[in-house]
Amino acid sequence: MKIETKCLHAGYHPKNAEPRVVPIVQSTTYVYDSTDDVAAVFDEPMQSLIYSRFANPTVMAVENKIAELEGGVGALCTSSGQAATLLTILNLCDSGDSFISTPQIYGGTVNLFSFTLKRLGIECIYVDPNASDDEIERAFKPNTKAVFGETIANPAITVFDIERFAKIAHKHNLPLIVDNTFATPILCKPFEFGADIIIHSTSKYMDGHAVQVGGVIVDSGNFDWTNGNFPGFTEPDESYHGISYTKNYGKMAYIVKARMQLMRDFGVYPAAHSAFLLNLGLETLAIRMKQYCENAMTVAKYLEASDKVEKATYPMLENDENYPLAQKYLTGGSGVISLIIKGGRINAVKFMDSLKLASNEVHVADIRTCVLHPASETHRQLSEEQLAAAGINPGMVRFSVGLENVEDIIEDIEQALAQI
Repeated sequence: MKIETKCLHAGYHPKNAEPRVVPIVQSTTYVYDSTDDVAAVFDEPMQSLIYSRFANPTVMAVENKIAELEGGVGALCTSSGQAATLLTILNLCDSGDSFISTPQIYGGTVNLFSFTLKRLGIECIYVDPNASDDEIERAFKPNTKAVFGETIANPAITVFDIERFAKIAHKHNLPLIVDNTFATPILCKPFEFGADIIIHSTSKYMDGHAVQVGGVIVDSGNFDWTNGNFPGFTEPDESYHGISYTKNYGKMAYIVKARMQLMRDFGVYPAAHSAFLLNLGLETLAIRMKQYCENAMTVAKYLEASDKVEKATYPMLENDENYPLAQKYLTGGSGVISLIIKGGRINAVKFMDSLKLASNEVHVADIRTCVLHPASETHRQLSEEQLAAAGINPGMVRFSVGLENVEDIIEDIEQALAQI
């Protein structure tokens, strides 16, 4: 991002000077020359900055970078991954509408879909990803507006068949939304397989250091919003002087509507400093993902061979049921492994509490190894039936392999397994 610089020494005017890192524009507001200038921006907000609840130069630089990484036409950063998921759905669904999702998704997202959105009059219809196309299509209703899935499900570590679900969604003239948090654009580019909208919890691998919470929505620019299913994109928006998003913004209609309507009203925009920290993580994302994958593969093979582990799920293991889909969609399995400890919940908890190098924490995809017991923690609000549908066994442990020396990680696992 280029900025104009004013130097302290009179007469010194460097040409093409720009900072080495993205500058932090720590400002809530922007000054204009006249009242008419401000009024013009409110008539057409995309022409300039209004207020940092909508947009900020530091955050915009990061949005542009993420859009390029995913191959999209635009992006909108949010204050959390949950905020990104919420705005993504609300940008498509009104009260009385529905959308379809697989149940193998993050527990917080299940809670958002099953309870909070339900209170807003929006129904989530869960479908078994292993069901036939005909069975899945029978779940669609006249009011269905989208299809949702996670590239690598958290914490089940199943792989979403993006191309298949994209074809089903498009058959009904609906967009496919893919949460690409665990894969990141380094390991998978969902737009290349037919996805229309991508979201991330940037708090995970994109940041990588557990220093800021954030999310992002990326628009492919490929979906036809004029197909008759989405009047909110084609009809005049009375809250913005009668703008039609498809007429005024073309391929960027989805992401502009999300910013001008929803970010305006919900205000879940990240701070400039948070975006600055996220950008530092993005600059090392490619090399970190490579090492996460190498470490995780070594750990997964060790766990797969252990007589105290009932099952180790990692998509790059040849015996894993997700291996065929992983070969199609992924260039690596990320750093997260799902394992089931023999002896169920009691032994799983004892294993976790016996770890010394790995941290027991409500986080994942960090540079440091960390573990979590989904049934007791992130998914504890789910019933036994919902846990089973989400692919969560009471003995399941989510093991997020960090960037420590892999021999040290395995030594820690070995001593913890010895306690059970």
